[in-house]
Amino acid sequence: METNTNLNEVSRLSEGAVFKGEITTPNDIRIDGLVEGCIMSKGRIVVGENAKVNGDIICTNVDFSGTMNKGTFYVQDTLSLKPGCSVDGDLRFKRLQVDLDAKFNGNCRVLSEKEFEQVAKTQGIKTPVQPKEAEAPMAQETPAATPENNE
Repeated sequence: METNTNLNEVSRLSEGAVFKGEITTPNDIRIDGLVEGCIMSKGRIVVGENAKVNGDIICTNVDFSGTMNKGTFYVQDTLSLKPGCSVDGDLRFKRLQVDLDAKFNGNCRVLSEKEFEQVAKTQGIKTPVQPKEAEAPMAQETPAATPENNE
């Protein structure tokens, strides 16, 4: 059986650990400790039930079960607030899933792809999910012959 996620590529901050600063990873990350600062991932961020985050979260997807005392989520795709979580901060996302018993105090707004790219650029990172490779430009169609331009 083949899996898509290599466990060796998942970063982890275990319970009891304290991190102050900025975390940037191209891989998924699981937070079970305390983070004082910004967390950025090109993948999924999972914040466990006992985890605390004081800072912004910028990622593709997030499953949030912990506590955020101040900060903003910038989520390119889906933000999931899990039962028992407590968020005192703003939510910016493409899609939002809020489970029963999730607590949220702040503003929430749908985030466009352009706005997300601007946030990522401001933080000095490339957009977590790179757009699909640009296809070759389509040849410009010439206007159909009409009596006015068919002389």
